[in-house]
Amino acid sequence: MKARLVVNLHSRAGFDILLLYAITLESEQNMFECFYPDECYASAYEINYEEFYRKGYRGIIFDIDNTLVPHGAPADERSIALFKRLKEIGFDALLLSNNKEARVAMFNEPIKVHTIHKANKPSPVRYREAMKIMGTDEQTTLFVGDQLFTDVWGAKRAGIRSLLVKPINPKEEIQIVLKRKLERIVLYFYLQKQKRGDK
Repeated sequence: MKARLVVNLHSRAGFDILLLYAITLESEQNMFECFYPDECYASAYEINYEEFYRKGYRGIIFDIDNTLVPHGAPADERSIALFKRLKEIGFDALLLSNNKEARVAMFNEPIKVHTIHKANKPSPVRYREAMKIMGTDEQTTLFVGDQLFTDVWGAKRAGIRSLLVKPINPKEEIQIVLKRKLERIVLYFYLQKQKRGDK
């Protein structure tokens, strides 16, 4: 009979046990690499989009909630200014959300870019649809999002360069809070790899 690992993720001890267990697994195989972002940023508003344009990127897919604004919030002055800037640079942009059409439409109303709602991330299907809408491909498309297990994983499955940003608001729904604890484990190994200079 196989033993089951049961831990309380809400406790520090439980998290440490899970991390230790993950280290044991990771030492045998790089099981977390499918979740590693290509780059990490403090905010979607601190990315040098001009530099990416110079490198040949032409389309950007964005998550909305906790990437551009707090969960459920409308577009604010900062997000409106960002998309105005992106259009002036020459980028096409698309909002890719697992949320319902009404929420996506509400955010997009003052921004007016392409949208896909109920995207079923991390499935790569809608990422590929987004590229088709923008007329870009895997080599000319960026993805910006705040979650590893939906945003980044989906982008990697679609072959798109992924930029992970820190969530804007730490106050989140319980299911996301639990995923954040698991994300910390993956990010631990990601940062260790970055320190080693592994490619």
